[in-house]
Amino acid sequence: MGSWESALDAAGITDPGLREDYSRQRRQVTEYKREAVLAARLLLPAPLVPHVIAATAFMHRTDGLLDSGPLDGRRAAYARWEEEVAHGLATGGTDNPELRPLLNTVAAHPALRERAPEHLAGALADLDFAGFATEADYQRYVDAYSLPAFMVVATLLGPDGDQAAYRAACRTFIDAGQRLDFVSDLAEDLADGRLTIPAQTLDRHGVSRADLEQARDLPAVRAMITEQLDLVDRTLAEGRAVAALVPPAHRPMVRCLIGLDELTSAAARADIPALLLRSAGPSKPAALRLLGREYLRARRARR
Repeated sequence: MGSWESALDAAGITDPGLREDYSRQRRQVTEYKREAVLAARLLLPAPLVPHVIAATAFMHRTDGLLDSGPLDGRRAAYARWEEEVAHGLATGGTDNPELRPLLNTVAAHPALRERAPEHLAGALADLDFAGFATEADYQRYVDAYSLPAFMVVATLLGPDGDQAAYRAACRTFIDAGQRLDFVSDLAEDLADGRLTIPAQTLDRHGVSRADLEQARDLPAVRAMITEQLDLVDRTLAEGRAVAALVPPAHRPMVRCLIGLDELTSAAARADIPALLLRSAGPSKPAALRLLGREYLRARRARR
């Protein structure tokens, strides 16, 4: 029996139709987050793996509705999805195979019941995104969108009972992670018409949007991006505290998430002018070494 089938058994998912729903979502998530699926399988306790897959698939489904098609159509499709999720959470049932795994996961992990609608309520901040005027606007975006989205999965990794302190630590971590995403994907976002660095920051450095769109390797541009990465690294260092707040069995996964951000930041810093042309990310060998270290730690912890 394969490890995925064993994970479904360990999670108590026995209904054949529901097992196929989870398996289909695993295939979907693997298409766009292969490394995340591998990390979950290697680093997390087997009973938790299907539920993390379902939560990730739910986030992907939500993001897909926000990103696909004309704006008016996206808004209408999103409203239907939000209503369907609310009805499913209220009744515990649905005919939609894309939603059944989430409802089963919520039944197994009731703390997720509030996180899913919070994510849906905040996701419209991304649909209406028009750039940030100030750093304060960016911080409001983190509160409205980034943190609720992250908590859909992070809630499953967190401690039982009161998660207030854990959520605060997640807020610090995702502040670093969101800023890092915006810096490392700067060229891609600009190509899509999104400027994700606050206008206030550009003005303070004497950088124009055209400088970034035309990939001008100017001292001011380098200084601005370096400052953003300095903020990432300082916040990420503070965010490492989140690993101590999760159950020991979940710490390898959380440390891996933190480590991947650290590798991404280092890769971005190593060639700042390249960020104006392409996205930055950790090298595959470095990521595999990180995964291997945490896998060994996870195995030792399970003995």
